[in-house]
Amino acid sequence: MNGSTRAPWLRSYALLVFLFLYLPIAILILYSFNGGGIGGFPPKNLTLDWYRMLWDDRAIWDSVLNSVIVAAFAVVLSLLFGVPAALALDRASFPGKGLFRRLVLLPLILPGIITGLSLLMLFVAAGLRLSLLTIALGHGTALIAVAVTEVYAGVLKMDRGLEEASLDLGASYWQTFRRVTLPHLRLSIIGAALLIFTLSMDEIAVSFFLVGRENTLPLEIWSRLRRGMTPEINAISTLIFVFSLSSIVLWYRIRTREEGGLVEAQVLEPQSHGGNI
Repeated sequence: MNGSTRAPWLRSYALLVFLFLYLPIAILILYSFNGGGIGGFPPKNLTLDWYRMLWDDRAIWDSVLNSVIVAAFAVVLSLLFGVPAALALDRASFPGKGLFRRLVLLPLILPGIITGLSLLMLFVAAGLRLSLLTIALGHGTALIAVAVTEVYAGVLKMDRGLEEASLDLGASYWQTFRRVTLPHLRLSIIGAALLIFTLSMDEIAVSFFLVGRENTLPLEIWSRLRRGMTPEINAISTLIFVFSLSSIVLWYRIRTREEGGLVEAQVLEPQSHGGNI
């Protein structure tokens, strides 16, 4: 009785939460087609003119390319350091391991202003000229924690017996890592890569301190917003939302396929053993 009486309130509350989260995005998308610009409600004279203007905007697309380059570099750098760090947290014993496990999350907790300012001071002291490289290094440094946490979660779920069996059969540690460990961590690595890429594309605080002459997309949008809101901003924001949504769908399909294959293998394995017997 209590569950049935509370269910309508819970559904209404959930609906209000979803409206609070996604109604502004829906309005932004709707206004990207508004022929009257950014004013007036409801939008009238729906048009694709703003997307045509966006298509011809060279500065926007240059900043998009810069953001993609930075995000790709950040993914490689974060995974390059994050995957070994996650394995070390689970497999190795070293002094200060407990402290390291907590400090690895520090870049996620620190405000982006602190991270950006500290990296700026480091790069200036090292005599490194501010450019896309410094932004990429900053993003990769700040997002290593994401790689560590995502991959570490996958390591905890992994069956250690598979690695031990590989070593017992004569494989080296590198062969075991390449043929056993990495395939089983593939889902976690892909998820970490997609998350790091998306966060890097959206990062503005660290980028603000490390930018040179070439803007990333968030900085380009921010600089234009200082001069006033334009329908082109709505259009590019809509495309960013579509890209983020596509990344989520891609990740969900990969995870579903991987988990479905794992369940199928677990079901067929007893049957194959039974047939051999």
